[in-house]
Amino acid sequence: MSETKDAGMAIDNLKFEARTEPRAEEHIINYALHLKRNGRSEHTVKRSIYLLTRLSKLTDLSNPEEVKLVLANLKWKDTTKKMTAYTLKAYYEYSKIPYEMPRYKTRRELPFIPTEEELDLLIASGTPTTKARLQILKETGARIGELDFLEWTHIDTQRKTIYITGEKGSNSRVLPLSNKAIAMINHVKRTDTRAHVFKTKANQFRKTFEGLRKRVAKRTDNPRLNKIHSHTFRHWKATTEYHKTRDIYHVRTVLGHRNINNTVLYITLENSQYQATNDEWTSIVTHNLKEETQAINTGFELVRAINETTAIYRKRK
Repeated sequence: MSETKDAGMAIDNLKFEARTEPRAEEHIINYALHLKRNGRSEHTVKRSIYLLTRLSKLTDLSNPEEVKLVLANLKWKDTTKKMTAYTLKAYYEYSKIPYEMPRYKTRRELPFIPTEEELDLLIASGTPTTKARLQILKETGARIGELDFLEWTHIDTQRKTIYITGEKGSNSRVLPLSNKAIAMINHVKRTDTRAHVFKTKANQFRKTFEGLRKRVAKRTDNPRLNKIHSHTFRHWKATTEYHKTRDIYHVRTVLGHRNINNTVLYITLENSQYQATNDEWTSIVTHNLKEETQAINTGFELVRAINETTAIYRKRK
């Protein structure tokens, strides 16, 4: 009963001019319960409810061909349409309705990387709670949703560490915190040492952050600030961390990625951000597989293979 109520409240919180047909709304709620029972994350459930409810305002969800036509004509990014197409595929499989999923080709654009000064400006302009949340994002590269799980007991002020609970299939990890971050966290009002640090959930905080970003961008006459999102802090952390260490496996650990293929993007980002500022290199010659493996694990990149056993590697100083 509580699950049905939760799913229903999630739909009621969506505000559109038209209303969903009662039967469609009921079916979406049942589908949301199906996702929850099968262990799908809260983020996935809410996203599915949002997309399906929005489409149900525009067309009849029981008619896949009509839904595809409406989706094709929406002024959404192809990445959003592709994600929606996969959501519909799962929904129609659950509903036992035949559905041929449309294919949207997407281009993976490099994310925007701000300067550290721009991030610090936004952090300094927030309330004490907002400052603490943004500083943690900057120092850990955590996803904004991962901070929903952060409890006071996850912060060790003696060892200066923080425990990040992974979401979206990511690994949980323990990461260092600076004295600055700990000082900001200590200014967050706490009512129970076992309670969550941040009472406001990620979706609500995004609206708060958008307002802060808009005000600071206008005050400083810097439109670049409007391109910064909560996930931008993660991109910045990963890019700067790779620049410091030249170790993509270290960056993978910091971000909690299970698949290294999700991390290699930051090699390209680092090259584009720092190639003009540092052209000094350290070079080594490897003579066997063990030495090559050690070189790669410490951030060296292949320059030239001399023969089957000898190769030249380098990394920036």
